[in-house]
Amino acid sequence: MSTVQEIEEAVSRLSLEELATFRDWFSQLDADAWDRQLQSDITAGRLNDLAQEALRDLHLGHCSNL
Repeated sequence: MSTVQEIEEAVSRLSLEELATFRDWFSQLDADAWDRQLQSDITAGRLNDLAQEALRDLHLGHCSNL
């Protein structure tokens, strides 16, 4: 049995209260991982082209407030 399967089975046995606590914890863990990846991409310059494109569109008036 894989670790993922074991985790899935353990999560499926949680009470509603425990599931809510787990959900909050996992959501924060996932958000932190996303933030680290985004920061890594920014530092490495992987988003520079997208940023330049967005600024160009802004200056050309191709953006609007919704």
